[in-house]
Amino acid sequence: MIEARALGFAYPDAEPVLRDLSFRLEAGEKVVLLGSNGAGKSTLLKLLDGLLFAAEGGVDYEGTRLSRARLREKAFRRRFRSEVGLLFQRPELMFFNPTVLDEIAYGPRQAGLADAEAVDRARHWAAELGLAGVLDRPPVRLSGGQQQRLGLACLLVLEPKLLLLDEPTAHLDPPSTGWLVDLLPRLAATTLVSTHRLSLAPELGRRALLLAPDGRLLYDGPVAPLADDRERLLAAGLLHRHGNGHYHAHDWD
Repeated sequence: MIEARALGFAYPDAEPVLRDLSFRLEAGEKVVLLGSNGAGKSTLLKLLDGLLFAAEGGVDYEGTRLSRARLREKAFRRRFRSEVGLLFQRPELMFFNPTVLDEIAYGPRQAGLADAEAVDRARHWAAELGLAGVLDRPPVRLSGGQQQRLGLACLLVLEPKLLLLDEPTAHLDPPSTGWLVDLLPRLAATTLVSTHRLSLAPELGRRALLLAPDGRLLYDGPVAPLADDRERLLAAGLLHRHGNGHYHAHDWD
């Protein structure tokens, strides 16, 4: 479905953030992207979403190399933006419409759907995500958990093939985190969910991609064995070894 090929990226006048990353996500996979803060998880998701472009290697979506020129082509851009969605860590930064209903309906309207169909879809996904009672409310007046649900509704209303979620539980309370964990396995879309919370990894995906602090890929495989791979977790900065030989997992909550 989507493939990173020897992907490398650096911001101007800075050390490389990602180095020689290669992996492929197949349709329907549930994958968790693990790494410490600063390991390049957000940057990788933006590269997969076509918001950034690699200095080395590249990203292929269904056999087509993502590039600025390709995304300037109207037909491809409309298709890609409807099939691939990125939810930022702070979804409220995505909102600019006056009401929750308009915010959810915006994507379908931009995709060319008739207004009635766009509104019907928006109402459906608002109900699915527990937002039916706040459709007339400005997005900025929602709680943090509601804003996270709204951001996800804005993506799901387009019925995407691939969902990229950047630390989606970072600002959620336990009930909202539980709601998200229950929702993701039910979605037909391929999901790649980033987190630095090891305890959540088995809930967010069956396969894990583990980034080193220098942006290399340390592990690509089933989630379960990774929990016992202390050397890799130490190298990734997700595990700390005390002087007495005991281990402490960072953000294991």
